[in-house]
Amino acid sequence: MYIYIYTNTLVCLQRSPVTGRLQVQLLSRELLSSSSGQYRFPMRSFKTRSSPKDKVVLVMGATGTGKSRLAIDLAAYFGGEIVNSDKMQVYDGLDVVTNKVTDEERAGIPHHLIGGIPPDAEFTASDFRREAIRAVESIVRRGRLPIIAGGSNSYIEEMIEGAGREFWRRYECCFLWVDVQLPVLHAFVAERVDCMVERGLVEEVRGLFDPDIVDYSRGIRRAIGVPEMDRYLRAEGTETDEVAKARLLEAALDEIKANTCKLTCCQLQKIHRLSTLSGWNVNKVDATEVFRKKGKEDEAWAAQVACPSIEIVAKFLQQTITEEDQVAEAAAQEAEQFALVTKENRPRLMNETVVLAATTTKAAAALVTAGVDMVKVASTTVAVVGTTV
Repeated sequence: MYIYIYTNTLVCLQRSPVTGRLQVQLLSRELLSSSSGQYRFPMRSFKTRSSPKDKVVLVMGATGTGKSRLAIDLAAYFGGEIVNSDKMQVYDGLDVVTNKVTDEERAGIPHHLIGGIPPDAEFTASDFRREAIRAVESIVRRGRLPIIAGGSNSYIEEMIEGAGREFWRRYECCFLWVDVQLPVLHAFVAERVDCMVERGLVEEVRGLFDPDIVDYSRGIRRAIGVPEMDRYLRAEGTETDEVAKARLLEAALDEIKANTCKLTCCQLQKIHRLSTLSGWNVNKVDATEVFRKKGKEDEAWAAQVACPSIEIVAKFLQQTITEEDQVAEAAAQEAEQFALVTKENRPRLMNETVVLAATTTKAAAALVTAGVDMVKVASTTVAVVGTTV
């Protein structure tokens, strides 16, 4: 387990036994969860005295930069749900080609608008605005934080700026831009295409391929990775020799890599333009070093991307409660709830460290009474570290 105290924000990262990746954990919530997996925290509104609007976080960036990973980290930390804004991932099918997050990678975080649209259907930016706003409304009603993430910036622009800027009137937005230097990103996306082939890209596209269809301008067939495979898949059904087929496949994969690199350039141009629009206060987080730290990507991600982003969002939310006495009371209640969980019912984390966060010494005292020791005070954050009993 890795524990970071980044200014006044406590960040805990624990390696997932399923994916092997480090994931942000707010372990006090994990310890207080019921057997059904639902947090026993009251529903809350992400409004503050300074802003009566509900709050929404948007994670932007070029393809391959780690938008989905950051969105999942933020959702795990702040109690959020994710709304997908990738125009190809809204369709059913082609999970590998469109790089949909797997069930394991979602880490139990609810995702909206991933799949659900028939592959041949037309799904416009206006359709996305309508469905995304509906999802955001549902998330807010349940006291969760909406986090919109994806690379289709035209969809995000339509949602924010469309319909007379209705979204602006209803919600306050925090924009995060995960950026990676283009030479580094282009090398990564080329490697990623090779990984996608190993995971079944060719087989996926073959399952969608129809020799009677030559139009790749509608539905999921627009996805990079589908039209590029056309010549190769047509050759498969002929007497073309194997050497020629192999060359066609290699050419198709090279074209996929080239088109993906072109897409990243277009996405960056769009983000630069959006950042100049009124109200679009975009916070850039540089993830370049994550891609350079071979073998230490998780540690670099935590230090350079996850922690700074969590601090930005925490400031944006203003801790959701502005009155100092309200903060103290909420922290004390959290500690008291933990104390009510009997030793027999607490989850057993053999040889692991449990990290609990509180904002007051009153809460820390309650936690110590509950059997947690080694209290450390860092600025206005009280970090209580101990082992399960």
